[in-house]
Amino acid sequence: MSFLTASVICSRLTFGWPDGSHLFDGLNWTAGPGRTGLIGLNGAGKSTLLKMLAGQLAPTSGTVKVTGEIGYLPQDAALDTSLRVDRALGIDAVRAALHAIEAGDTREEHFAVVGDDWDVEERARATLDALGLDRIGLDRTVGEVSGGESVLLRLAALLLRRPDVLLLDEPTNNLDLRARRHLYEAVASWRGLLVVVSHDRELLEYVDQIADLRGGEVQVYGGNMSAYEEALAVEQEAAERTVRAAEADMKRQKRELVEAQVKLARRVRYGQKMYDTKREPRAVMKLRKRSAEVSAGKHRQLHTDRLAEAKERLDEAVLAVRDDDEIRVDLPHTAVPAGRTVLTLDGVRLRYGTRAMLEVRGPERIALLGGNGAGKSTLLRTLAGEIPPAAGEAYVHVPARYLPQRLDVLDGEATVAENVAAFAPSANTNAIRARLARFLFRGARADQPAGSLSGGERFRATLAALMLAEPAPQLLLLDEPTNNLDLASVRQLTSALAAFEGALVVASHDLPFLRSLGITRWLLIEDGTLKEVDRALM
Repeated sequence: MSFLTASVICSRLTFGWPDGSHLFDGLNWTAGPGRTGLIGLNGAGKSTLLKMLAGQLAPTSGTVKVTGEIGYLPQDAALDTSLRVDRALGIDAVRAALHAIEAGDTREEHFAVVGDDWDVEERARATLDALGLDRIGLDRTVGEVSGGESVLLRLAALLLRRPDVLLLDEPTNNLDLRARRHLYEAVASWRGLLVVVSHDRELLEYVDQIADLRGGEVQVYGGNMSAYEEALAVEQEAAERTVRAAEADMKRQKRELVEAQVKLARRVRYGQKMYDTKREPRAVMKLRKRSAEVSAGKHRQLHTDRLAEAKERLDEAVLAVRDDDEIRVDLPHTAVPAGRTVLTLDGVRLRYGTRAMLEVRGPERIALLGGNGAGKSTLLRTLAGEIPPAAGEAYVHVPARYLPQRLDVLDGEATVAENVAAFAPSANTNAIRARLARFLFRGARADQPAGSLSGGERFRATLAALMLAEPAPQLLLLDEPTNNLDLASVRQLTSALAAFEGALVVASHDLPFLRSLGITRWLLIEDGTLKEVDRALM
């Protein structure tokens, strides 16, 4: 079928978990040809929705209709490392039949397998080349390629099938800069229907529209990520104006209700006085009293109804304003004087051969770049004191804390508050809870076991434990901190790091995130050496 007729239609879609809670309840969404970026908070249901589009998960009720052949790249799906590359690409049978025909075996079964796909090897090599995998031969095994190359290999298998509908779930996770750029090019050149779930801002600049999944509903915004953020800013500004107007209206209605009640009370007192003095016949007085009571009741109900309507308008206006709280912290003890030496690498050779000479002074913010397997994590773990260098000396001269990719710093059985207390043993309970509130763990949220937290919450709790530790850290070592974080969580992380006055060393492939940190030096591990990169190139 034609790319131009591909479509995705979700009608009255409902999906519930075994505990009875609903992720979706009557969701409607339609997407046609073009590239759609599906975004939303962690836990909003993006991956679940994509699985339903792919036919791997059935809705509780409602319908999902996808027109066209589907290609689906799930998040963190692993390939069997023993597979040959041509098998992973799904072309091994056609390739074997082609080779048999070329060797003189003209049995009909080989021609049936090949069909019209006589150029499959050329197409496979061209697809691999376009994704930066040109060095990978079709006869190699998957175990010989890196994790990032494995992701691109799965994407290459989909592209070779030429599906009408391509579904990608967080495809840039664990990809280095080089691999990400190849994936961006593949997305930019896609001409069918594509839905990509991602928190990668740079990738989302290549889509035609943003589908924002929030509160079980999808709202579509035309344009890429930048256009979405501009439209959202205008929308939120209007929503906040509406809230202010609704608040003013509600205050006015309350005031008018009080004034009406005062007037009515005066009328009642006047009527009673007239009745007591018997200035008119008793029957007339009773009639006037009943009439006044009916009139007073109607007047009171009128103002009560107006107040209820004003409150309803205010509630609706408040719902339209997003409440994606930001972390706001004040950490004065993390400050490092400009001339203070923070860390020194003197003739260091890391465990896997990388050589590094480095001195960091003052509150420098350093971005650590390099391909997958280059040694970034090894360097950070060496600085953190987790592993010794193979040669040379690594000195850290200030209190430091290390945030690993695995987020295994916390005790899953202990509560959030107990975990933070373990890092700050001299702080009292009230101080710990006050600090945790700044990291959005307020009240009962601080008493949740760390093991029960969502990915974004676990990251926030880990960050709180490290940044609130005693002694206050003056050096933070962060290893791919934005992996698996939604866009709101990335903004929260950025706001927290903006308040940090110490030195930063951040290993990341997320260039927009790094730029938002005010990086002062860019370092690259390449060909076994740590070297400085011109910031203008970033």
